[in-house]
Amino acid sequence: MTPEVIERLRAAVGPERLFTSDLEKYSHDETEDFEFPPDVAVCPASAVETAEILKIARGYRIPITPQAGRTGLSGGALCVHRGIALSMERMNRILDIDERNLFCVAQPGVVTQTLQDEVEARGLFYPPDPSSRGSCTIGGNVAHNAGGPRALKYGVTRDWVTGLEFVTTAGDILRTGGKLMKNVAGYSLTHLLVGSEGTLAPVTEITLKLIPRPAIAKTMLAPFQDVAGAARAVTEIFKAKLTPCACEYMDRAAVAAAEARTGKKLPVQGGEAYLLVEVDGNEEALLDRDLERIADLCMKEGAPDVFLAAESEKRRFLWEFRRSIGEAVKALSAYKEEDTVVPRARLPELVQVVQQVARAHGLTAVCYGHVGDGNLHVNILKGELSEDHWRRGLDPAVRELFARTVAMGGQITGEHGVGYVQRNYMTIAYSKPHLDLMRRLKKVFDPEGILNPGKVLPDEEGR
Repeated sequence: MTPEVIERLRAAVGPERLFTSDLEKYSHDETEDFEFPPDVAVCPASAVETAEILKIARGYRIPITPQAGRTGLSGGALCVHRGIALSMERMNRILDIDERNLFCVAQPGVVTQTLQDEVEARGLFYPPDPSSRGSCTIGGNVAHNAGGPRALKYGVTRDWVTGLEFVTTAGDILRTGGKLMKNVAGYSLTHLLVGSEGTLAPVTEITLKLIPRPAIAKTMLAPFQDVAGAARAVTEIFKAKLTPCACEYMDRAAVAAAEARTGKKLPVQGGEAYLLVEVDGNEEALLDRDLERIADLCMKEGAPDVFLAAESEKRRFLWEFRRSIGEAVKALSAYKEEDTVVPRARLPELVQVVQQVARAHGLTAVCYGHVGDGNLHVNILKGELSEDHWRRGLDPAVRELFARTVAMGGQITGEHGVGYVQRNYMTIAYSKPHLDLMRRLKKVFDPEGILNPGKVLPDEEGR
């Protein structure tokens, strides 16, 4: 990073939006304890400025890492090869809320909950709701194809993106899609870029579809005496052709961690596992009927009773508690978080496999997640283990967990992304020809290999 490069970048964005010191916040995301400071951070205010930055980076072959809210859990925003941190934090405007066509247009730095609050104030609804929605951004959600509890009924981020503005490393500003419900003109670059984790092109504008906001939501909590019973209840709910908008799993250790951290307790105690289930819609009688059927199915699978959060304050408490679990578990000790996903009917098997693998390698696993869509977050904790045991046991345990997950028809990540920490497990999920095709695709978009290097694709030897 030469003085000449710094001066060219400063000219592109202005002196107040280029930083060569105090780079700590650009050196990490929420992934474990990794820290990779960039040489410089730049904060463009437009696609035009972003294009100029990319042209400079390409001309000097400098690594450039797109960043948004830096709340990711796979190391996708880490500047592992230093270079330029391309922070979209100042591109944070909602450009349009189109109530006539039911679309909105936002810049990548808009905080997800800010956008949700703005559209809900107009009686509209943007459903994707990652747990960090109060701090993550729409751009980061697009980069990782974020999910969240409501993905069960409404789908993930990709299902709501209808158009993008993005910038190539050559400095071209291109658009895909728009305010369209149907569009089959050519290859779907929109869907390719969503989930590409900033390795193909930085996104500078996003068009999202909206729906009318559901008038009513109701939530219930069911405790189970064994984890397998909770997992079976999930499959039974869907076999009965019921579709909650969310169905969340929390094991006893996850609940205990959140209770200790928040100083608050769940309204029902004694369970080895809990299901948090929500239904939404516009007909209260139908929702009450569905909740009653779900409660009956839970009790048939071992729940002694269920707790209905009828008032909004009780619903808010349960969801705030659920959202606190991730940070609470991570505060217990050094950890490694995995993001397994299997076909929903294999969920009881996955829950058992997690504990089998943890015991076999002398580790402790704490689980929670969006089990309604087969997505289980597995936190492997160091606890009191020696550094040597932790270091030797962790990678074999993760590889066994992923191999058994893939054997069930699952994948190594459901919503957190591959990023830096999972890239060398991709050989478990995909064959060499499959990975080679991805590498060729990456080279088309990024011939110099400067865009978010060290992410998604594994080392050539896959280790």
